[in-house]
Amino acid sequence: MSFSVKKDNYRRDMDKVRTFQDCERSSRPVAALASDHPDGEHIAPHSHPRAQLIHTLGGVMTVTSGEGSWVVPAGRAVWMPPREEHGIRIAGDVSMRTIFVREDARSSLPLTCEVIEVSAFLREAIVAATRIPLDYAPTSRDERVMELILDEIEAAPRLHLHVAMPRDPRLGRLCERLIADPSASVTLEDLAAEIHVSGRTLARLFHRELGMSFGEWLRRMRLLLSLPRLAAGASVLQVALEHGYDSPSAFAAMFRRTLGVSPTAYLAHQ
Repeated sequence: MSFSVKKDNYRRDMDKVRTFQDCERSSRPVAALASDHPDGEHIAPHSHPRAQLIHTLGGVMTVTSGEGSWVVPAGRAVWMPPREEHGIRIAGDVSMRTIFVREDARSSLPLTCEVIEVSAFLREAIVAATRIPLDYAPTSRDERVMELILDEIEAAPRLHLHVAMPRDPRLGRLCERLIADPSASVTLEDLAAEIHVSGRTLARLFHRELGMSFGEWLRRMRLLLSLPRLAAGASVLQVALEHGYDSPSAFAAMFRRTLGVSPTAYLAHQ
C-alpha cells in the first residue's frame, strides 16, 4: 500500500466518529476508543465480546460487574474480561479511554476483573492508541504500540488501595453521593435517616456489604480520590479541604496511618 493511500485511510478514520461497535468489528486484535461522559451519567449493564481496559483521564468511575464494584479515579483502570456484564456510573466529567482486546490476542492476559495502576507511560500509549486507525497494518509502528499496551497491562501493578462498592442499592446510592462530593460532612446517623433505617442497622449493612465500618470506608475512599489530585500537583492543604479534612495535618496523619508514609514521601516513590 502506498504512503498516500495509507494517509487517506488514516484521514477517513479520524474524520469519522469512532464507536465501540467499530472497535469490536475491527479485524485487528487491539482497538482503542476515546469517549467523554458527563457528571451523573449511568452506563447501563452491558457486555462486549472483547476484553476491555477501561481508563479515565479525569473524573471518577464506579464500575460494577458480577465480580464486584470498584471506585476508579484517574491513574487507575479496570480490566474487564470478555462477555463480563458491567455497568458504569460517572462522577465528575469523565474522559474515558478504552482499549478493546480480542480474546485470542494473548493468552497471558488476566482472566478476571482487575484494577491496575496506570503509569504515565501507559497513559500516553493509551491516548496515542485512540488515534491509530482501526485497520493498522501488521508489523507496523501502530501494531507495535498496541502490543506495547498489552505488555504494560501485564506488567502493571495491581491495585494496592482498593475501595469496594456495595451491591445493596440503597447503600450504593449513598456511597455514590459521597464519592461525588468527598468533602461533605456527614455522619452515620444522617445517612441512616436518608434511607429510613437506624444508625445501628446502617452500620451492620456496611460491615455485611463491605467488610468494614462506615468510617473505614469513608477514609479509604477519600484517600483513593486524593491520590490523583496530589499527583497533579495540588497542595496538601488544598487536597485536605477537598476531601473533608479540617487541616493538612489531619489529612497527613490519616495518610500516614493508612499507607505508612507521608503524602510527600508517597509521591516521591511513584
